[in-house]
Amino acid sequence: MMKVTNVNPAYVIDEISSQHFIDEHYFIYVVKGIVVLYDGSKYLELRSGQSCIARKNRLGRYYKMREDGELEKVILTLDESFLRRFYNKYKTTIAKFDSTETCIPVNNSELLDSYIGSLHQIYSRGKISEPFSEIKREELILILLQNQPELAGLLFDFGIPAKINLEEFMVRNYTFNVNIERFAFLTGRSISAFKRDFRHIFNETPGRWLVLKRLQEAYFLIEQKGMKPSDIYIDLGFETLSHFSFSFKKQFGMTPTNLSDKRQRSA
Repeated sequence: MMKVTNVNPAYVIDEISSQHFIDEHYFIYVVKGIVVLYDGSKYLELRSGQSCIARKNRLGRYYKMREDGELEKVILTLDESFLRRFYNKYKTTIAKFDSTETCIPVNNSELLDSYIGSLHQIYSRGKISEPFSEIKREELILILLQNQPELAGLLFDFGIPAKINLEEFMVRNYTFNVNIERFAFLTGRSISAFKRDFRHIFNETPGRWLVLKRLQEAYFLIEQKGMKPSDIYIDLGFETLSHFSFSFKKQFGMTPTNLSDKRQRSA
């Protein structure tokens, strides 16, 4: 059974994904080790034999961890052009897909496990070698739809994000490292409409608000939770530790390391 948690798991992390915008649907299957996916509100933990679909046009990041020294996973891109070809070929029946989750758990099955085993000689670094790519991805979709027919409503929905509550979305997703154009797209707005609505709601520009919000959260995590600057800067949307430290000092008059040392001395 997959584990869903609202607290950042305390694992020894091998890698954190640098790409936070999910541009296509992705099928993720863990063979060995642990993969944890975060969507802005909760974490989904995948262990050996578990899988999910990471949903297109969402924000998310993943953490990869070894278990008993091993880590092996299969990640396949289910891009829109491929899914359109599949739909036109098989004329799949589509029902409404009700779940709003970013990471959709996939039911375990012997057929799916056998399929993963069949990729051993032809899969490498997220790609299935030609000429097998199309047919093996078709096989995957057929297996998924046999076990969970409702997934058709997710995979073959080729629409774009509709206009949503901007304030709620930004407060939930400000830590993701994506540009303003992405935020505008995901909230169903043009860039000009996004900036106008943003200023009306927050009385600030998106760029300044994002930096300040991230820095305020960093200050809280260091001062109140005792977390190390090096452990939080990526999760808060900063690309490098040096950029994080520079921005932090500019805002608060001290580096995050200074604040951390100050907390330790007063503890």
